[in-house]
Amino acid sequence: MHTGTAVGCPHGGRASAAGADAHGVLVDGLPAATGSLVHTVTGCRHTVDGVPVPCTTVRWTPRGSGVTADGKPLLLEGTPGMCFTARLVPQGQPVVPPAVHEGVVCG
Repeated sequence: MHTGTAVGCPHGGRASAAGADAHGVLVDGLPAATGSLVHTVTGCRHTVDGVPVPCTTVRWTPRGSGVTADGKPLLLEGTPGMCFTARLVPQGQPVVPPAVHEGVVCG
């Protein structure tokens, strides 16, 4: 995954990377996403008993062994993640469509 990978919440919200690590690894010309990356969610329509309880962030839990950049695990397709409310209540897994990558560049 890279910092521009389309990520969403299970309620139709869109998530965008809130920053990027400067590690020099590019995927499809964009910085590779690491496990420390938090995505900010906008447009979530989730409600509980008619009260809006939107997803606000997506946080990732990369596996302990795998590909790293500067010692930080990279987010790969299938890396576990969770969408959270502003009060850090879990709301479900993020939606990440399958991607076709043109290439990985280290530099």
